[in-house]
Amino acid sequence: MPKMFGTDGVRGLANRDLTARLALDLGDAAVRVLGQADAPQDKGGDVHTEGRRRALVGRDTRVSGDFLSSALSAGMSAGGFDVIDVGIIPTPGIAFLTSVLNVEMGAVISASHNPMPDNGIKFFARGGFKLPDSKEDEIEAVLGKDWDRPTGAGVGRVSHDTVTATNLYIDHLVSTIAPVVGPEKTQPKPLAGLRLVADCANGATSVVAPEALRRAGAEVIVINASPDGYNINDHAGSTHPEQLQAMVKATGSALGVAFDGDADRCLAVDEDGTMVNGDQIMGILARAKKREGKLNHDTLVVTVMSNLGLKLALKDMGIKTVQTNVGDRYVLEEMLRGDYSLGGEQSGHVINREFATTGDGTLTALTLCNEVVKSGKSLKQLAADFPQLPQQLVNVRCANKQAVTTNAAVQKAVEKETQLLGETGRVLLRPSGTEPLVRVMAEAATQQQADDVCDRLAKVVAEELA
Repeated sequence: MPKMFGTDGVRGLANRDLTARLALDLGDAAVRVLGQADAPQDKGGDVHTEGRRRALVGRDTRVSGDFLSSALSAGMSAGGFDVIDVGIIPTPGIAFLTSVLNVEMGAVISASHNPMPDNGIKFFARGGFKLPDSKEDEIEAVLGKDWDRPTGAGVGRVSHDTVTATNLYIDHLVSTIAPVVGPEKTQPKPLAGLRLVADCANGATSVVAPEALRRAGAEVIVINASPDGYNINDHAGSTHPEQLQAMVKATGSALGVAFDGDADRCLAVDEDGTMVNGDQIMGILARAKKREGKLNHDTLVVTVMSNLGLKLALKDMGIKTVQTNVGDRYVLEEMLRGDYSLGGEQSGHVINREFATTGDGTLTALTLCNEVVKSGKSLKQLAADFPQLPQQLVNVRCANKQAVTTNAAVQKAVEKETQLLGETGRVLLRPSGTEPLVRVMAEAATQQQADDVCDRLAKVVAEELA
């Protein structure tokens, strides 16, 4: 059977693939794997209050998050954990709060940039880190299986605290560029004079991002920050930046930032409405960290999807790159292994390990805006130092996406295109970790060449893996 956990938790169509029963079972299995077996109990099965394990649960703005969070919390509390439901909050907010509140685990109900009908569940271990594959495998192995669950006073409580949790997270975000100083505990306004547009995708950062940016001093024009449970990512946010591009130009703003549904990624738009992707953002931030002596080992961690242009530009700046598989958790694993301070993905996941344990779109927006102000340059000027080789990416819907690495005809086509490109480009085929897709990517000396290579490969993939 295929693995339940993908590159970013368990995802699927809410109430069909991801049901209330499955959420309940996942909560039950997660507490069992992440510490419940060691909880102090007396012979009556009651867990002493002072030894109670705690978990955080948050969600994005999808309507299905209501029943899924209730079911997940029920599974956790039935397993003996006290659950704090913090309501709608960005995914990185749960990671941060899991760390600072010293709870045993955190969980987020979100499908990130996926359409509204989908949803997902992902977990964070103590300290705010995403679970390694081995722990996810353990959860999957005990899913739905009976065990000696607590009874009586041993079961957990579910409490709700949205305001405190959100404010604690916003305080943290603002402090990363505007730390509180002096006996009066004043806070500077490093973004004063900067006008920007923020597209919140009608998602989880609809409150957090505008408030954090404004408290840092920016003038913020906000769009798509009126979630109704159904409009998350709907022609909005990082996957649909057209509104943002038009609004930046119409308002004469210095730049724009776009988030996805759970706000763990951020893309940007310069003053002309031109997109600035995750590779360029990482380049800008890596150079800034190197200048400040905070880029550990003068190295940026990227994935196989990062553009060759980024790597070449960084090399000229004396910055090395280390490459991982796609997925911000794999980026983080490499960052921890090599003690690197910055890494991320072209899609806009940027991990700034000085302040976060996972990709954080609002933190990225604050840091990027801060660099624009400190450098005295426009975002357009900063991004121009990281030119991108022409690239094309095509998503091919496939019934058998995993066969992309073993199908003989597909591999023969890849070899042929690779030989044609030589050292002037590259191709990459990989199955999506969250959708029934194969992502076909090509980089080449010209856009036409990249388009042609991608089209030829996509046709072979569609024919062979349908």
